[in-house]
Amino acid sequence: MENIRVALVSVNACVGEIRRNFDGMRKWIAAARQAGAVIVCFPELSITGYSIQPGIRSVAQPIPGDASRQLGDMAVSEGIGIMAGLVELDSRDRLFATHLIALPDGRTLIYRKVHLAPPEQTFYSPGNDVPVFDAFGMTFGIQLCYDAHFPELASQMALKGAEVIFIPHASPRGSSNQKHRSWMRHLPARAYDNSVFILAWNLVGENGEGLTFPGLAMAIGPSGDVIASSISDHEEKMLVVHLKADELDRVRGHRMRYFLPNRRPELYKL
Repeated sequence: MENIRVALVSVNACVGEIRRNFDGMRKWIAAARQAGAVIVCFPELSITGYSIQPGIRSVAQPIPGDASRQLGDMAVSEGIGIMAGLVELDSRDRLFATHLIALPDGRTLIYRKVHLAPPEQTFYSPGNDVPVFDAFGMTFGIQLCYDAHFPELASQMALKGAEVIFIPHASPRGSSNQKHRSWMRHLPARAYDNSVFILAWNLVGENGEGLTFPGLAMAIGPSGDVIASSISDHEEKMLVVHLKADELDRVRGHRMRYFLPNRRPELYKL
């Protein structure tokens, strides 16, 4: 892994207002580039907005499609990686909560949410792949919100080589401080147990369908310690984080603190 500067942005995203949501992202893309970030990261379903209402099908996007191409064009023209999410409509008429990584070289990578929260299961289909990606001098995985509650998923990504796990959220209700306390119950464990960086951030504000999201972003190091965080109940905000390779090396080079090589998976079968 190389040293890398990442921008995590809590933005507001209204359901179905794709042009507005893209316009809102543009200023943060410019700000992230000026801050020296090589990738700017937006929350779950930040392009289409997050919805658990039947009307969400009307704003779903194919991949490739207009929304994914627009994201890709911005990444190329601005010379920065962009991570953002949308409701995907596939060729079999299924909906997925999908996150895109648009690279400055024109490529687009995708992750489909594997674990759907109970209210989402009526409308969305779960993804069935656990990919890891190589870009920006690191190997990384992506999880979406509810995914983070399943320890096996983080371990699977780490065993596949992930050094960083990005966890974009669309987690409504409560205050930013309440959400912070909630995240502190499980996200440090994902980092500590697997010796990875965990980056998590949320939507902020109202989605136009009665849901309100508390703004929050957090970066946790491979030792399980929070290395940066920001809280904003109602306003959009950007957190720039410098991920340092030597922090990862110190943990993974320690015979007692790097746990994955000492697993015994032959005992874990049910």
